Amino acid sequence: MTATAPRAARRPRTLHEVKGWFPSLDQVLFDRFLSRQRRLGHRGDLLEMGAYLGKSAIFTAGYLRAGERFTVCDLFDAPAPDERNAAEARKSYATLTRVAFEQNYLAFHDSLPDVVQGPTSLVPRHVAPDSCRFVHVDASHLYEHVAGDIDAARTAMVPTGVVALDDFRSEHTPGVAAATWEAVFLRGLRPVCLSTQKLYGTWGDPEPLQEELLADEEWRAGTHLSVQEIAGHRVLRFSGRPPNPAAPRSRYADEPREADEGGRDGAGRTEAQPGARRPTPDRSAPSARRRRGPVRRLAADVLPPVVTRAIRRRSGGGR
Repeated sequence: MTATAPRAARRPRTLHEVKGWFPSLDQVLFDRFLSRQRRLGHRGDLLEMGAYLGKSAIFTAGYLRAGERFTVCDLFDAPAPDERNAAEARKSYATLTRVAFEQNYLAFHDSLPDVVQGPTSLVPRHVAPDSCRFVHVDASHLYEHVAGDIDAARTAMVPTGVVALDDFRSEHTPGVAAATWEAVFLRGLRPVCLSTQKLYGTWGDPEPLQEELLADEEWRAGTHLSVQEIAGHRVLRFSGRPPNPAAPRSRYADEPREADEGGRDGAGRTEAQPGARRPTPDRSAPSARRRRGPVRRLAADVLPPVVTRAIRRRSGGGR
């Protein structure tokens, strides 16, 4: 029996076609923070802990400047450091491979980031203290791992840096919530704003960031804003689905949509085979559904269903 070669992964033509969880609201917020850093001339590296198939990493890399590093750390298909982490990986990320991440990433960028394949506990060995201006934490959901990731982010960040903590409020990730709010109440993390999925914070002064978010109304089109206070911290909360900012362009953007073996394209539509024609209906054949007469139409419109069904049975039209 001849083995069938594995089917090549579909090349993403847009960022939307890269599988993962990175809503338009968070894309807009990433853009606001990263663009502000570029506008003000803030220098520093970028760091992502937990990359999955690369959706947020692809987006973040668009803000990398000459002389800066972008480090991405993920287990991918490497062994987990403990059984609980391994069970989490088997349940949520069974299809994740480094090859898939790299293929997606290289569809949008010419070279890969500095990839650290392994647990996020390796990050301090590869990222220097006080070197990063933006850190995205989206790795394990286990409390002890998240707490360690937040500590690593704090060590790596410059005072004006921003950290984004994913899944801080999801019902299936209470460990992330515990570690996140512990960092706010006990470890000096100061919230800037919340989205549906992420808490954005800094170990510096959040007020300049918040004032800019509040002052510029144009970027907030399509969002809902509320201002809250939590234990003395002002917190901005955003929700909604605003239009995406300019996303990185795939080198395959102009390729035609690929169809799978079942004839369905990437959007789930069925494509016709070349030269195939739609079947012409036989108009001489009787209609599959008999036209209703005026009495039956009136019965269907005004009578209770039980009476209508009785009329249909007596006239032979019941099923």
